[in-house]
Amino acid sequence: MSSSSPVRTRFAPSPTGFLHIGGARTALFSWAYARRHGGQFVLRIEDTDVARSTPEAVQAILDGMKWLGLEHDEGPFYQMQRMDRYKEVIQQMLAAGTAYYCYTSAEELEQIREEQRARGEKPRYDGRWRPEAGKTLPEPPAGVTPVVRFRNPVGGSVAWEDLVKGRIEIANAELDDFIIARGDGTPTYNFCVVVDDWDMGITQVIRGDDHVNNTPRQINVLQALGAAVPQYAHLSMILGDDGTKLSKRHGAVSVMQYDEEGYLPDAVINYLARLGWSHGDDEIFSREQFVEWFDLDHITPSAAQFNTEKLKWLNAQYIKKADDGYLAAQVASRLARRGVDPEAGPALERVVALYKDRATNLNELADAAELFCVELHPAPEVLAQHLTPVAIAALKGLHDRFAAAEWEKTALNQAIKDTMAEHGLKMPQVAIPLRVAVLGVPQTPSIDAVLEVLDRERVLKRLARYLG
Repeated sequence: MSSSSPVRTRFAPSPTGFLHIGGARTALFSWAYARRHGGQFVLRIEDTDVARSTPEAVQAILDGMKWLGLEHDEGPFYQMQRMDRYKEVIQQMLAAGTAYYCYTSAEELEQIREEQRARGEKPRYDGRWRPEAGKTLPEPPAGVTPVVRFRNPVGGSVAWEDLVKGRIEIANAELDDFIIARGDGTPTYNFCVVVDDWDMGITQVIRGDDHVNNTPRQINVLQALGAAVPQYAHLSMILGDDGTKLSKRHGAVSVMQYDEEGYLPDAVINYLARLGWSHGDDEIFSREQFVEWFDLDHITPSAAQFNTEKLKWLNAQYIKKADDGYLAAQVASRLARRGVDPEAGPALERVVALYKDRATNLNELADAAELFCVELHPAPEVLAQHLTPVAIAALKGLHDRFAAAEWEKTALNQAIKDTMAEHGLKMPQVAIPLRVAVLGVPQTPSIDAVLEVLDRERVLKRLARYLG
């Protein structure tokens, strides 16, 4: 690839499940590399596994990409819609002699492999239908539909400078003539990927290191086609908190699960950016800053470890810095999904401003906001513990003072202090029963700030329920 080629990266998930954290990191790095170099980011859906690919999974991938804000410049392209193109290239390869028909049955293949294992050899296709100079091939057996195999080079090796792992070299003798089209004519994964990367002009293939074994085969096919070979960057896997491969039991089911759990997309992006890549000691940075800094030189070749507590901490930092209007909109949609009218309480911007410094996710913010919208009835044991006869007497005095007070924090704080003095009580002996009476919980931010936001009418109405 010449250094002057415009950068074109791609994200090519298989729609056999959700967009998970590993896939999202691959998409992020591919997107960021394209953005960093003023290039194009292509989205391709590799849906040739018809038995396992579903429209729901395609939509889940598109939803996940949209939620993360990883917009693509081209696509989504679907491999199932490109079948004619793959078959056209296969015919060209058959004509050029870089591919050939193979009539070996599944039973024969298994027998070949058993014999090879018995001899202590690596089980592989033995090339019996591979055309060679001076070799006479048998007549094709009747009734057998052939597969098409790639005529892999015999000698030498295939090598590439992996942008993450360094130089990788595989002897061609290690690779057999793999199938590029099945008996029914459908092309195989490794072949479709090659044609797609070629047709789409992909210059950097950034993907998980589970694809390293596919790379030498794909490079050989590209070279047989006379196509430019992209640069490859293979990202190490992500481990769970416990050091084992990230899986469903770590909660890594879907990127959209993080939305459900109240994470901000920018926090998830920031966290994913730090999974296996770093910029000095910087921990918190915008996606714009990430794009400006991102390169493939600082990706660690060792596995990255997912840390749920670190993600929670990062999310809390993003919530603290977030615009109140944005947070209010997020909280409003969460309340509506719970069947709570977000308009039933005070302005949500004012509520989230009170709680954003103590929330680690949007669901906690919504829990707090719900108390302002809905009159909760505390459990009998909570009432018995906090709304004692002494507390009720103090709340009656407070009710009268609140009815006449100017409705702002300083005046409300003074009303509480006057009530404490009148009844000979300490702040918690008044403030905690007051919290239970107006919000149903014993702990909130500063009570005068809570009262100011809740407003006089609601406070007096909620207090009155307990004053007989």
